[in-house]
Amino acid sequence: MTLTLRTAGVAALGLGMLAAAGGAAARPADRTIGGTFVEADVQGPAGGAEWNELQRTYPHAARDLDALAGRARGQARAVAARSDLRRAAAWQNLGPDKLGGRVPDLVVDPSRPDTVYAGAASGGVWRSTDAGRTFTYAWDRGATQAIGAMAVADDGTLVVGTGEANPGGGSTTVSGSGVYRSTDGGATWTSLGLTGSARIGAVVVDPKNPARIFVAATGGLFSKGGERGVYGTVDGGATWKQLLAGTTPTTGAVELDMSAADPNTLYAAMWDHYRTPQRRVYGGTGSGVYRSTDGGATWTRLGGGLPAASADLGRMGVVSARSDPRRLYVVAMTAEGRFEGMYTSTDGGTAWQRLANTGAVSSAQADYGWWFSKLYVDPKDPRHVLVTGVALVESVDAGASWRSSSTGFHADQHVVVWDPRVPRRAFLGNDGGVYASTDNASLDGRWTKTTSLANMQFYSIAVSQQDPSRISGGLQDNGSVRSWSGWGSHLGGDGLKNLIDPTNHQKIYACSQDGACSRSTDGGNSMQALGATTSARRAWLTPMELDPANPAVVYYGGNVLNRSTNSGAAFTAISKDLSKGGQGGDSRWGTISAIAPARSDGRVIYVGTNDGNLWITRNTGGTWTQINAGLPDRWITQVAVDPATADTAYVTVSGYRSGESAAHVFRTTDGGRTWTPLAGNLPDAPVNDIMIDPVDKRTLHVATDVGVYSSADGRAWTPSGTGLPQVPVADLVTNVVGGRTVLTAGTFGLGVWRLTPTR
Repeated sequence: MTLTLRTAGVAALGLGMLAAAGGAAARPADRTIGGTFVEADVQGPAGGAEWNELQRTYPHAARDLDALAGRARGQARAVAARSDLRRAAAWQNLGPDKLGGRVPDLVVDPSRPDTVYAGAASGGVWRSTDAGRTFTYAWDRGATQAIGAMAVADDGTLVVGTGEANPGGGSTTVSGSGVYRSTDGGATWTSLGLTGSARIGAVVVDPKNPARIFVAATGGLFSKGGERGVYGTVDGGATWKQLLAGTTPTTGAVELDMSAADPNTLYAAMWDHYRTPQRRVYGGTGSGVYRSTDGGATWTRLGGGLPAASADLGRMGVVSARSDPRRLYVVAMTAEGRFEGMYTSTDGGTAWQRLANTGAVSSAQADYGWWFSKLYVDPKDPRHVLVTGVALVESVDAGASWRSSSTGFHADQHVVVWDPRVPRRAFLGNDGGVYASTDNASLDGRWTKTTSLANMQFYSIAVSQQDPSRISGGLQDNGSVRSWSGWGSHLGGDGLKNLIDPTNHQKIYACSQDGACSRSTDGGNSMQALGATTSARRAWLTPMELDPANPAVVYYGGNVLNRSTNSGAAFTAISKDLSKGGQGGDSRWGTISAIAPARSDGRVIYVGTNDGNLWITRNTGGTWTQINAGLPDRWITQVAVDPATADTAYVTVSGYRSGESAAHVFRTTDGGRTWTPLAGNLPDAPVNDIMIDPVDKRTLHVATDVGVYSSADGRAWTPSGTGLPQVPVADLVTNVVGGRTVLTAGTFGLGVWRLTPTR
């Protein structure tokens, strides 16, 4: 399983950096999420994660999103199995491979020299056989692509827990489907069960007995109960037993460690947390650190100086030193994600000392310690400790003093591992991919970034209609990037909406969060802010579109629609508030989510909102008619207007049906007076984009959370090609090359893919 990658790279941007290239105006980065959204009475999507989850659940905020996502993945596999794909073309990965996205976990294979595995947040498992310099895809394309944790036994048996357990503020965590094992270096995988665990924070394999596995099941983020806590198996996953249950229905296990001196001594961090798109409670009485000395048969909640159980105790991390197993470290957070304290024990966890001088640790956690809270100890030196955070924090004196640094690598650190075969070699995984150190992971040492790790999370892409090799896109936490400058950045922050003028690909547009958009007339070499727009509220991903008949006309949607006739230099508001009026004062909710001007009549514009409204104007905004009668109350994700007639349009909505009869794709032939559902046999997954085929205009293509599908009649849908992993596809673009339609897909986890017809 190797993805063919053909791109060059650029140094990744720092977390939250919103400095725009070429002097374009930048808005302050949104880094207050952890300190505000955790409160129970705060409403609306505070950041990227909330935007994504609310899009998929609105208006049913309490729905079990993890269970619905698992059902959709199963339906996608069934659709593929029933489809005749013998003559279908294969998707090709286009990268970018030099940037690197979020890596929650890494393991080094002790049985194979220079072999490292990287687990991507929503991009599967990647394998390096050259000490982290290059990686190739080594995961099951039909399985969930969300990796939470990994472990490897002395014989090279690799065990992977799926579903990322780090629910962030400016990012999205994708649920998993249990535990998997590979005995051939990732070439093939076997499911080991625990399919209802949703998210797995840690996996431990007995190094001498790969059939003995322990898993920290963090559980569903949007549901209570289920498979959560510490589970163990002694028969390689044939059977599992819950060894440690949480004290509340929302308590799961997020960390797990095995003593190097005794494989029957285990330490677990339990985390009591629960979330809906409107409410986040990331602490509770179930949080705490536990110890077992009998292989998990019995457990004791550790005190002796550790924080007592309370509603304000949040995520915790625990680790024991390899070279001195009685030396342990614990890091603790509050429910708000703020640093609570660092602790150490020298007697195996019975008595604990609270460490002082931890300002660097606190600063690195900022207000979102629920995203980090991981500890790593040098296997040769129990006094050398690293703590993950926005910056990497290091102590060389057992926690008596600390220093931090993010120099030399991307921000947001998630994992550090040492190579057991090569002294002083270590690897770091963060939101920018994988870095290698030959200086024992010292902050003073040199870090080398990997290449060929195409696990980028795209919110949107744009493709030149003049030269399809020119691709730009907006990346989670890595800005807006463009292929024609080696995937260099042209706008910072969280990269969101990108556009390329179809008549002149030197004219490009790019946005960061909350509609901070810029434009360029030289292909992105210099950027300048758009003209002022009028809106009381702007979405995390603020939509912007070009008029298909006259690309100098630009539309921008906050809660009202803005129109420019001079390529974004100046805008005029042409609508009232098209939403249902916002919610709880949230500046990102109650906003436009889809804009579709008609090619055949520039006066006709369709506009959808994230709270279920759909409108049409036939006189360039002079008057507006609401046309969502007959559509489900859902987040409108996209509208596509038939290029020949403005009365025919297609609308896609997000959200899971969960037994409802409403479909996710609809067609009107009378300008929105009536709607016909076209979902047919599509998997019950959010539909994120829809395109009318530019060659065969009867054919539709849709991008969903479980891949790309095409239909010639709106009833029977088949996968659009073969070989695309089951990854969320956020955006879809069509080109015509040699009289045939080429599809380009921007995925949230595996970069950009292209489907070129073979016939």
